[in-house]
Amino acid sequence: MMSVNHLAQFNDDGFEITAAEPWFKQKVQIIQEYITAFVTNLNRVPRQALPGNGKIDEIVFVDLFSGSGLYSLGARRDIFMGTPLMVLAQDLPIHRFVFCEQDTAQLKALKIRVNKYFREKNVMLMEGKPEELIEKLKLYIPTDRKDYKVAVFCVCDPFSLDISFDTIERLSQMGFSFLIPFTFALNKDLDYKFYLQQEKGKVKKYLGGYKDMDHLEKGVQTNLQFYERLVSIYENNLRTAGLMSTTSMHKIDSGLMELPTYYIGFFSRNVSNKTMQRDVEPHTRGNLKFLTNKR
Repeated sequence: MMSVNHLAQFNDDGFEITAAEPWFKQKVQIIQEYITAFVTNLNRVPRQALPGNGKIDEIVFVDLFSGSGLYSLGARRDIFMGTPLMVLAQDLPIHRFVFCEQDTAQLKALKIRVNKYFREKNVMLMEGKPEELIEKLKLYIPTDRKDYKVAVFCVCDPFSLDISFDTIERLSQMGFSFLIPFTFALNKDLDYKFYLQQEKGKVKKYLGGYKDMDHLEKGVQTNLQFYERLVSIYENNLRTAGLMSTTSMHKIDSGLMELPTYYIGFFSRNVSNKTMQRDVEPHTRGNLKFLTNKR
Protein backbone atom coordinates (compact mmCIF):
# COMPACT_ATOMS: atom_id res chain seq x y z
CA MET A 1 0.00 0.00 0.00
CA MET A 2 1.26 3.47 -0.81
CA SER A 3 2.07 5.59 2.22
CA VAL A 4 0.45 8.96 2.86
CA ASN A 5 3.77 10.78 2.54
CA HIS A 6 4.53 9.09 -0.76
CA LEU A 7 1.09 9.80 -2.10
CA ALA A 8 1.50 13.51 -1.28
CA GLN A 9 4.23 13.60 -3.97
CA PHE A 10 2.14 11.83 -6.61
CA ASN A 11 3.45 12.07 -10.16
CA ASP A 12 1.41 13.13 -13.18
CA ASP A 13 0.01 9.92 -14.67
CA GLY A 14 -1.69 11.62 -17.63
CA PHE A 15 -5.26 11.17 -16.40
CA GLU A 16 -7.73 13.72 -15.01
CA ILE A 17 -6.41 15.95 -12.22
CA THR A 18 -8.48 18.71 -10.62
CA ALA A 19 -6.92 22.18 -10.45
CA ALA A 20 -7.03 23.65 -6.94
CA GLU A 21 -5.89 26.51 -4.76
CA PRO A 22 -3.29 25.93 -2.00
CA TRP A 23 -5.85 25.90 0.82
CA PHE A 24 -7.45 22.79 -0.66
CA LYS A 25 -4.44 20.82 0.62
CA GLN A 26 -5.13 22.04 4.15
CA LYS A 27 -8.81 21.14 3.77
CA VAL A 28 -7.91 17.55 2.86
CA GLN A 29 -5.68 17.36 5.94
CA ILE A 30 -8.51 18.61 8.16
CA ILE A 31 -10.90 16.06 6.64
CA GLN A 32 -8.30 13.40 7.46
CA GLU A 33 -8.30 14.46 11.12
CA TYR A 34 -12.09 14.22 11.32
CA ILE A 35 -12.12 10.75 9.76
CA THR A 36 -9.43 9.53 12.15
CA ALA A 37 -11.27 10.95 15.17
CA PHE A 38 -14.55 9.35 14.09
CA VAL A 39 -13.08 5.91 13.53
CA THR A 40 -10.95 6.01 16.67
CA ASN A 41 -13.91 6.89 18.86
CA LEU A 42 -16.17 4.23 17.41
CA ASN A 43 -13.53 1.60 18.06
CA ARG A 44 -12.77 2.68 21.61
CA VAL A 45 -16.30 2.73 23.04
CA PRO A 46 -17.72 -0.37 24.79
CA ARG A 47 -21.01 -1.86 23.62
CA GLN A 48 -22.92 -0.28 26.49
CA ALA A 49 -21.64 3.25 25.74
CA LEU A 50 -23.90 3.99 22.79
CA PRO A 51 -27.53 3.67 23.90
CA GLY A 52 -29.61 2.31 21.06
CA ASN A 53 -26.54 1.72 18.91
CA GLY A 54 -24.14 -0.56 20.75
CA LYS A 55 -20.62 -1.36 19.66
CA ILE A 56 -19.94 -0.64 15.97
CA ASP A 57 -19.01 -3.78 14.06
CA GLU A 58 -18.43 -2.27 10.61
CA ILE A 59 -17.39 1.18 9.42
CA VAL A 60 -18.17 2.36 5.89
CA PHE A 61 -16.65 5.44 4.27
CA VAL A 62 -18.62 7.29 1.57
CA ASP A 63 -17.47 10.25 -0.54
CA LEU A 64 -20.40 11.74 -2.48
CA PHE A 65 -18.19 13.91 -4.73
CA SER A 66 -14.95 11.97 -5.10
CA GLY A 67 -13.49 13.61 -8.18
CA SER A 68 -10.40 12.09 -9.75
CA GLY A 69 -8.59 11.51 -6.45
CA LEU A 70 -5.87 14.04 -7.22
CA TYR A 71 -5.51 17.83 -7.10
CA SER A 72 -2.81 20.02 -8.57
CA LEU A 73 -1.67 23.58 -8.02
CA GLY A 74 -1.24 25.33 -11.34
CA ALA A 75 -0.75 23.43 -14.58
CA ARG A 76 -0.46 19.92 -13.13
CA ARG A 77 2.25 21.01 -10.69
CA ASP A 78 2.48 20.15 -7.00
CA ILE A 79 0.10 17.22 -7.31
CA PHE A 80 -1.50 16.05 -4.08
CA MET A 81 -4.17 13.57 -3.09
CA GLY A 82 -7.83 14.30 -2.59
CA THR A 83 -10.02 12.69 0.02
CA PRO A 84 -10.56 9.26 -1.65
CA LEU A 85 -6.89 8.38 -2.05
CA MET A 86 -6.02 9.98 1.28
CA VAL A 87 -8.46 7.81 3.22
CA LEU A 88 -7.36 4.67 1.37
CA ALA A 89 -3.73 5.41 2.24
CA GLN A 90 -4.43 5.59 5.96
CA ASP A 91 -4.21 2.51 8.14
CA LEU A 92 -7.72 2.83 9.57
CA PRO A 93 -10.21 0.05 10.43
CA ILE A 94 -12.64 1.02 7.67
CA HIS A 95 -14.21 -2.06 6.13
CA ARG A 96 -15.49 -0.71 2.82
CA PHE A 97 -15.21 2.46 0.77
CA VAL A 98 -17.78 3.97 -1.60
CA PHE A 99 -16.72 6.70 -4.02
CA CYS A 100 -19.41 8.53 -5.98
CA GLU A 101 -18.75 10.83 -8.94
CA GLN A 102 -20.97 12.07 -11.76
CA ASP A 103 -18.17 13.01 -14.17
CA THR A 104 -17.18 9.98 -16.27
CA ALA A 105 -13.59 11.07 -16.96
CA GLN A 106 -12.86 11.83 -13.31
CA LEU A 107 -14.37 8.56 -12.15
CA LYS A 108 -12.29 6.66 -14.72
CA ALA A 109 -9.11 8.33 -13.46
CA LEU A 110 -10.02 7.51 -9.86
CA LYS A 111 -10.72 3.89 -10.75
CA ILE A 112 -7.31 3.54 -12.42
CA ARG A 113 -5.55 5.00 -9.37
CA VAL A 114 -7.49 2.87 -6.91
CA ASN A 115 -6.76 -0.30 -8.90
CA LYS A 116 -3.07 0.57 -9.20
CA TYR A 117 -2.33 1.43 -5.60
CA PHE A 118 -5.16 0.02 -3.45
CA ARG A 119 -6.36 -3.13 -5.15
CA GLU A 120 -6.52 -4.94 -1.79
CA LYS A 121 -9.12 -2.50 -0.41
CA ASN A 122 -12.86 -3.11 -0.59
CA VAL A 123 -13.83 -0.21 -2.89
CA MET A 124 -17.05 0.43 -4.79
CA LEU A 125 -17.19 3.22 -7.39
CA MET A 126 -20.59 4.62 -8.37
CA GLU A 127 -21.24 6.98 -11.26
CA GLY A 128 -23.99 9.53 -10.85
CA LYS A 129 -25.34 12.35 -8.72
CA PRO A 130 -25.94 11.56 -5.03
CA GLU A 131 -29.73 11.77 -5.36
CA GLU A 132 -29.55 9.20 -8.17
CA LEU A 133 -27.49 6.76 -6.11
CA ILE A 134 -29.52 6.45 -2.91
CA GLU A 135 -31.15 3.14 -3.84
CA LYS A 136 -27.82 1.74 -4.99
CA LEU A 137 -26.22 2.81 -1.71
CA LYS A 138 -29.01 1.05 0.18
CA LEU A 139 -28.19 -2.17 -1.65
CA TYR A 140 -24.43 -1.98 -1.06
CA ILE A 141 -24.13 -0.60 2.48
CA PRO A 142 -25.11 -3.09 5.20
CA THR A 143 -27.94 -2.17 7.55
CA ASP A 144 -28.00 -2.67 11.30
CA ARG A 145 -29.08 -6.04 12.59
CA LYS A 146 -29.77 -7.15 16.14
CA ASP A 147 -26.18 -8.10 16.89
CA TYR A 148 -24.38 -6.23 14.10
CA LYS A 149 -24.03 -2.45 13.97
CA VAL A 150 -22.83 -0.34 11.04
CA ALA A 151 -21.56 3.26 11.05
CA VAL A 152 -21.21 5.32 7.88
CA PHE A 153 -18.92 8.35 7.64
CA CYS A 154 -19.91 10.43 4.61
CA VAL A 155 -17.90 13.32 3.17
CA CYS A 156 -20.02 15.77 1.16
CA ASP A 157 -17.66 18.24 -0.52
CA PRO A 158 -18.90 19.34 -3.96
CA PHE A 159 -17.47 22.91 -3.75
CA SER A 160 -20.91 24.09 -4.73
CA LEU A 161 -24.51 24.04 -3.54
CA ASP A 162 -25.26 21.13 -5.86
CA ILE A 163 -26.83 18.83 -3.31
CA SER A 164 -30.36 19.01 -2.00
CA PHE A 165 -31.17 18.91 1.69
CA ASP A 166 -33.66 16.18 0.87
CA THR A 167 -30.78 13.94 -0.26
CA ILE A 168 -28.82 14.56 2.94
CA GLU A 169 -31.92 13.91 5.04
CA ARG A 170 -32.65 10.63 3.26
CA LEU A 171 -29.07 9.48 3.79
CA SER A 172 -29.21 10.51 7.46
CA GLN A 173 -32.21 8.21 7.84
CA MET A 174 -29.92 5.41 6.63
CA GLY A 175 -27.61 6.13 9.59
CA PHE A 176 -25.04 8.29 7.80
CA SER A 177 -22.82 10.72 9.70
CA PHE A 178 -21.68 13.70 7.61
CA LEU A 179 -18.64 15.89 7.24
CA ILE A 180 -19.60 18.92 5.16
CA PRO A 181 -17.08 21.62 4.22
CA PHE A 182 -19.22 24.68 3.53
CA THR A 183 -17.21 25.77 0.52
CA PHE A 184 -18.43 27.18 -2.78
CA ALA A 185 -17.54 30.03 -5.13
CA LEU A 186 -18.34 33.30 -3.39
CA ASN A 187 -16.59 36.43 -4.59
CA LYS A 188 -17.18 39.76 -6.31
CA ASP A 189 -18.49 38.07 -9.46
CA LEU A 190 -20.45 35.23 -7.88
CA ASP A 191 -21.71 37.21 -4.90
CA TYR A 192 -24.64 36.90 -2.52
CA LYS A 193 -26.91 38.71 -4.99
CA PHE A 194 -26.15 36.06 -7.61
CA TYR A 195 -27.19 33.28 -5.22
CA LEU A 196 -30.31 35.08 -4.01
CA GLN A 197 -31.46 35.91 -7.54
CA GLN A 198 -30.12 33.69 -10.36
CA GLU A 199 -29.51 30.68 -8.09
CA LYS A 200 -32.45 31.12 -5.74
CA GLY A 201 -34.03 27.79 -6.65
CA LYS A 202 -30.78 25.93 -6.01
CA VAL A 203 -30.32 27.66 -2.64
CA LYS A 204 -33.86 26.67 -1.62
CA LYS A 205 -33.17 23.02 -2.42
CA TYR A 206 -29.83 23.18 -0.62
CA LEU A 207 -31.40 24.51 2.58
CA GLY A 208 -34.42 22.24 2.43
CA GLY A 209 -37.34 24.63 2.62
CA TYR A 210 -38.83 27.79 1.24
CA LYS A 211 -39.33 29.44 4.62
CA ASP A 212 -35.57 29.42 5.12
CA MET A 213 -35.19 31.92 2.30
CA ASP A 214 -37.01 34.62 4.27
CA HIS A 215 -34.43 34.34 7.03
CA LEU A 216 -31.54 34.13 4.60
CA GLU A 217 -32.52 37.15 2.52
CA LYS A 218 -33.67 39.54 5.23
CA GLY A 219 -31.28 42.49 5.43
CA VAL A 220 -28.29 40.66 3.96
CA GLN A 221 -25.76 43.13 2.52
CA THR A 222 -22.41 41.33 2.28
CA ASN A 223 -21.00 38.01 1.14
CA LEU A 224 -19.81 37.24 4.66
CA GLN A 225 -23.23 37.89 6.15
CA PHE A 226 -24.86 35.71 3.50
CA TYR A 227 -22.35 32.90 4.07
CA GLU A 228 -22.61 32.83 7.86
CA ARG A 229 -26.40 32.92 7.75
CA LEU A 230 -26.54 30.14 5.15
CA VAL A 231 -24.36 27.87 7.29
CA SER A 232 -26.32 28.66 10.44
CA ILE A 233 -29.64 27.77 8.79
CA TYR A 234 -28.19 24.54 7.41
CA GLU A 235 -26.82 23.50 10.79
CA ASN A 236 -30.13 24.20 12.48
CA ASN A 237 -32.03 22.16 9.89
CA LEU A 238 -29.80 19.13 10.43
CA ARG A 239 -30.12 19.44 14.20
CA THR A 240 -33.89 19.52 13.72
CA ALA A 241 -33.51 16.30 11.72
CA GLY A 242 -31.99 14.69 14.82
CA LEU A 243 -28.24 14.94 14.24
CA MET A 244 -25.75 16.29 16.78
CA SER A 245 -23.55 18.98 15.24
CA THR A 246 -20.27 20.75 15.65
CA THR A 247 -18.72 23.31 13.33
CA SER A 248 -15.07 24.30 13.01
CA MET A 249 -13.80 27.54 11.48
CA HIS A 250 -10.66 27.68 9.34
CA LYS A 251 -8.60 30.44 7.76
CA ILE A 252 -8.73 30.79 4.00
CA ASP A 253 -6.83 32.71 1.32
CA SER A 254 -8.75 32.23 -1.90
CA GLY A 255 -9.68 33.97 -5.11
CA LEU A 256 -12.65 31.64 -5.50
CA MET A 257 -14.02 32.11 -2.02
CA GLU A 258 -13.15 35.60 -0.84
CA LEU A 259 -13.83 35.25 2.88
CA PRO A 260 -11.52 35.37 5.93
CA THR A 261 -12.64 31.93 7.13
CA TYR A 262 -14.74 28.96 6.07
CA TYR A 263 -16.62 26.35 8.09
CA ILE A 264 -16.62 22.57 8.23
CA GLY A 265 -19.63 20.92 9.85
CA PHE A 266 -19.77 17.46 11.43
CA PHE A 267 -23.21 15.90 11.94
CA SER A 268 -23.81 12.53 13.56
CA ARG A 269 -25.90 10.31 15.77
CA ASN A 270 -22.93 8.04 16.60
CA VAL A 271 -20.24 10.38 17.95
CA SER A 272 -20.85 13.42 20.13
CA ASN A 273 -19.69 16.89 19.11
CA LYS A 274 -17.62 17.26 22.29
CA THR A 275 -15.76 14.05 21.51
CA MET A 276 -14.94 15.21 17.98
CA GLN A 277 -13.76 18.59 19.23
CA ARG A 278 -11.49 16.96 21.78
CA ASP A 279 -9.81 14.71 19.22
CA VAL A 280 -9.66 16.97 16.16
CA GLU A 281 -8.55 20.28 17.65
CA PRO A 282 -5.04 19.27 18.86
CA HIS A 283 -4.03 18.22 15.34
CA THR A 284 -4.98 21.36 13.42
CA ARG A 285 -2.02 23.54 14.50
CA GLY A 286 -4.19 26.35 15.76
CA ASN A 287 -5.95 26.90 12.44
CA LEU A 288 -9.31 25.89 13.86
CA LYS A 289 -11.98 27.25 16.15
CA PHE A 290 -15.07 25.33 17.17
CA LEU A 291 -18.39 27.15 17.09
CA THR A 292 -20.77 24.48 18.37
CA ASN A 293 -24.33 25.85 18.62
CA LYS A 294 -23.12 29.44 19.10
CA ARG A 295 -24.48 31.03 15.96
